[in-house]
Amino acid sequence: MPVHKVSFEPIDITIDVPEEETVLDAALRQGLWLRHECRAGRCASCKSVLLRGDVRREKYSLFALEEEEIRTGYVLPCRIHPRSDLVVRLPEESVSLLQPARAPVKTFLATVVGNEPLTRDIRYLALQLARGEQLVFRAGQYATIRVPTGGEYRSFSMANTPRFANRLEFLVKVHPGGRFSSLLADGRIAIGQELEVKGPFGTFTLSEESESDLLCVTGGSGLAPLWSLLNDLRERGIRRRATLYYAARTRQDLIYLDRLRELEERLSGFRFVPVLSRPSCEDEWDGESGRINEVIARTWKVGHPKTEAYLCGPSGMIDAILPVLAQKGIAERRIFYDRFTSTGNEG
Repeated sequence: MPVHKVSFEPIDITIDVPEEETVLDAALRQGLWLRHECRAGRCASCKSVLLRGDVRREKYSLFALEEEEIRTGYVLPCRIHPRSDLVVRLPEESVSLLQPARAPVKTFLATVVGNEPLTRDIRYLALQLARGEQLVFRAGQYATIRVPTGGEYRSFSMANTPRFANRLEFLVKVHPGGRFSSLLADGRIAIGQELEVKGPFGTFTLSEESESDLLCVTGGSGLAPLWSLLNDLRERGIRRRATLYYAARTRQDLIYLDRLRELEERLSGFRFVPVLSRPSCEDEWDGESGRINEVIARTWKVGHPKTEAYLCGPSGMIDAILPVLAQKGIAERRIFYDRFTSTGNEG
């Protein structure tokens, strides 16, 4: 298979990319950390400009890349394969990510050491890597796990902190008929079984050079990357005021409720705000209730003038929150999000 040179501007770096590999995957494999999230042509995080060369494009969402953008040279590095040498101009956000050293993407075999229900539709999955191996990552990143009954991969954020990179923990949403999650739910992924894991991926990570306040918002299994991020702050002794809004339908849909309240005592400056959208009489709920964007608008006050927001959840939730943050005076460049995107047959 032919291999082509792909050069990136304005950083003056060139890598070799085989035609069967996407530009993004080749970059990550070689430790060149380009901005990305879904790696499936849906989120537009990696959007760049093709200055020179010919490419083959995989399928992508028109929400991520419109026809007019294609005509003016825009591409998604996660969806293009080189057919010749290329020159690609990266967005400013990608260039800033290249400053700290990041671990290259690697593939591991891991043993299932934990699989248990947390709620009616969220399970805890723990994987142990072989002795001496570590998936080096930053809090907020994710890995892909190969579905044992096929060649597909599913993406899940690490819920543990980088301090324990030999053992990986995930919070998995169970979808009816999900190709991976249903195997967890019915025991077809069992303790002792080996799974193929690849990572790390994603740029939903803490802005290290900042000392500003943090506003974190999520729901359901979207807690995983923020749980990792907040506990990473605690382990490293980083003092930044942080508020977490955690949304669920009912009280029984909230996971780690006691552990999050305990974290309020252990992490200086941390405030936890659980929100129920549909509390029932059985919940005996006296906390916040309603739509998460409305609760934030009503209850959250900006402290630090350069507050950063970290949002993790479905696109609808994130889209509803963004106008609220704009009204609160949080600049777009200080808002980071990890959108849940559909893979058709989820899980």
